[in-house]
Amino acid sequence: MNFPFYIARRYLFSKKSTHAINLISGISVAGVAVATMALVVTLSVFNGFHDLIASLFTNFDPQLKIEPLKGKAAPADDPLLIQIKSLPQIEVATECVEDQAIAMYNGRQAMVMIKGVDDNFDSLTYIRDILVGEGTYELHAADLDFGIPGIRLAEVLATGYNYEHPLKIFAPRREGQLDMTDPTDGFVEDELYSPGVLFNVMQAKYDRNYIVTSIGFARRLFDRQGMLSSLELRLKNGSDFEAVKSRIKEIAGDKYSVKDRYEQQDDTFRIMKVEKLIAYLFLTFILIVACFNIIGSLSMLMIDKKNDVVTLRNLGANDRQIVHIFLFEGRMISFMGAWIGVLLGLLLCWLQQQFGIVSLGKSAGTFIIDAYPVSVHPTDIVLIFITVIAAGFLSVWYPVRYFAKRLL
Repeated sequence: MNFPFYIARRYLFSKKSTHAINLISGISVAGVAVATMALVVTLSVFNGFHDLIASLFTNFDPQLKIEPLKGKAAPADDPLLIQIKSLPQIEVATECVEDQAIAMYNGRQAMVMIKGVDDNFDSLTYIRDILVGEGTYELHAADLDFGIPGIRLAEVLATGYNYEHPLKIFAPRREGQLDMTDPTDGFVEDELYSPGVLFNVMQAKYDRNYIVTSIGFARRLFDRQGMLSSLELRLKNGSDFEAVKSRIKEIAGDKYSVKDRYEQQDDTFRIMKVEKLIAYLFLTFILIVACFNIIGSLSMLMIDKKNDVVTLRNLGANDRQIVHIFLFEGRMISFMGAWIGVLLGLLLCWLQQQFGIVSLGKSAGTFIIDAYPVSVHPTDIVLIFITVIAAGFLSVWYPVRYFAKRLL
């Protein structure tokens, strides 16, 4: 057995001549454990919100979205897009035309995003799972076009689930000479009818701004016949997602961008990653402060064991081995604190997942969920453990060598 490690282990668990040393050592372990536990719980809560938002977007966003890199639209019959559609791994391909417009209903108006989609849009996404109301999912019938607004947009326009009168949609005219004496001449006007349902993604980006309708209506409104704003895809079950995505990128080249669900919401997830990083750095700083308790514990231990050091030297121990005894002592305190903190953090996460101990609001239904979401990622636990061990090891290295020269 390693001689310095053996002696350090004996010192850690044996009684000292001064009871305060045992107490300070215990406080050191507790300080590291609490900081570690805070890291585990905080990062797991960030993971929980990340996974929650990702699951909400999943109901509306496609697995893969292909958009032109130049301009707002591209020809629907582009050979590259046709080649992508023909890949054997593609189960559903939906053409979309998306642009801004003005919606008016009973004197109320709002800037909206019109999303015109193919009839198979409900096969591409899980939109049927997020519909509310007494009607059915329908985009057009005969010569009528239906519009499904987000639930928050319906509140702004006061349409209700089933608006009785047509929803008027105005979009800027793209071509032709304007009549300056008639301001309305600069807009294309059309109407949408209610299918009796609204969608509720539970994200303001969609619920407050979007209206889903037929692609024919959107092409007519924005004068984009034969064009598309994006091609949205769903893969067959069992397909190698990353391999298919790479293949599509290869086909698209520098003409189209290919985005998965996370890349489609890049701004949202980037902000969450930055927040998580800041929380990690802040709590790591607190951990480093907690590690200073170890320095106090070791300095008192070195004073208490002066006579033992003399005995060890008489038995043949050199200065390097003696210094390593106290380095191992500090490292074992860090290691114990790390293990205890990780276990306590995992226990708290499990209790939150099972029982929702910490709630988001006093009344049920105030938020999307009633309690803080928690998701434990193994990579985070490994990162936290390495961080604690590294902080503990580095915090005792210089002080032990410094005190050893003066006290021993």
